[in-house]
Amino acid sequence: MKKTLQRGFTLIELLVVIAIIGILAAVVLASLNDARDSGQDASIKQSIGNARSQAELIYNQNGYSYAAVCDGAATNQITDLMTAAKNNRAETTGANVFTLATAGSDTSITCHSNASGYAISAPLNVTTAGQQWCVDSTGYAGFVGNDNSLGPNDITCE
Repeated sequence: MKKTLQRGFTLIELLVVIAIIGILAAVVLASLNDARDSGQDASIKQSIGNARSQAELIYNQNGYSYAAVCDGAATNQITDLMTAAKNNRAETTGANVFTLATAGSDTSITCHSNASGYAISAPLNVTTAGQQWCVDSTGYAGFVGNDNSLGPNDITCE
């Protein structure tokens, strides 16, 4: 009689392979979440950067005054850009704060303007608590927060 050898994997080998696949899947999923947050931050920065371009158009159309930048008018494209930035961050509430008397917060997009300048700030996903991305009429675009966050009536980020 002829004996045939049956080859296959043992239970231990199969469990080791499943454990390795589980570990790799956990690492990949964590990386994907970070990439998603970074992508959302890039979108927020782009929306707020585009708001700077729109603010300059408003400045030219309104007799060289920035006063109408944060007025929230229906024809104001900055409102749409701030809403787009809000929609890229689940924790953002208070979509548009169009008042000079409100300070920026961790959960709201803030726009301040008067005749001589404007500042717009928005919270990001991947930052230290209290930091926001800010653009203003001086050309600044960068992080603000902690000890120099956008305060009431501020029309500059720095």
